[in-house]
Amino acid sequence: MTTSQRSELLAMPDWLRGPTIGKASEISEVQRIIKQRNIHTICEEGRCPNRGECYSQRTATFLLMGPTCTRSCGFCQVDKGHAPMPLDPDEPKKVAESVALLGLKYVVLTSVTRDDIPDGGASWFADTMREIRSANPFTLIEVLTPDFWGGRFEGLDPDVLQIDRIQTVVNASPVCYNHNIETVERLQGVVRRGTKYSRSLQVLAQVKQMDSTIATKSGIMLGHGESVDEVVQTLRDLRDVDCDRVTIGQYMRPSLDHLPVRKYWTPDEFDDLGKIATELGFKQVRSGPLVRSSYHAGEA
Repeated sequence: MTTSQRSELLAMPDWLRGPTIGKASEISEVQRIIKQRNIHTICEEGRCPNRGECYSQRTATFLLMGPTCTRSCGFCQVDKGHAPMPLDPDEPKKVAESVALLGLKYVVLTSVTRDDIPDGGASWFADTMREIRSANPFTLIEVLTPDFWGGRFEGLDPDVLQIDRIQTVVNASPVCYNHNIETVERLQGVVRRGTKYSRSLQVLAQVKQMDSTIATKSGIMLGHGESVDEVVQTLRDLRDVDCDRVTIGQYMRPSLDHLPVRKYWTPDEFDDLGKIATELGFKQVRSGPLVRSSYHAGEA
């Protein structure tokens, strides 16, 4: 643990310093399966606080297309700032093998943003889903995608490319399509560099227009200086595009190079926001300090 991580840990309230859950043998088994295949999980790359619990239950969220992102969001621990590696052509099969070895009935696929790839990696999601279903026909698949907007290829407008890319993933029929809005509209430029609030809402709206049977989902991190009213408005905006599920969690600063935490929201405040989200009509709500996008995703 680095000095900055120790300082951040000491500054955290007690409710964010819970015990590690899970047997070491079960955790190491998941890590072994992942590392042997040279694939990645957001659990590790994003230093998720729940990875011990999830690993002990033999579950993980796979991070596709390598560990390096082409964007530089101010909150995110994932590697950035240099050119990503070429895609591993065997990655979809490796992920499918891992799903089989872990015996997963519900799996979440996410990715770094790859603005350097002509289709933004949309076909990579679809290929991985096909490989998983070939090896594990009864496994349900949730996707957590980037906005698919970046990059100008073949002389096409990014807005046109975005629609085509979303359609590629929708055509692969995930049971849930997740795209995180991350924070309130006022703070988008600071927290999420390279994207827009309206663009993220449009991703979720487009999924519903393409296939209304697919559940949509989004996530919000608290702690960047947002107000209660701004969070509630974000929830309303998500419901206006018929978003079905939402996660609300606490931002925890990965290092001194990342955005500082402006506020640690209390468990009671998370409970209150969860009740508001339920009243607004979300079909599944997860709201708590340690909640993350994929936390208990299969319970829906």
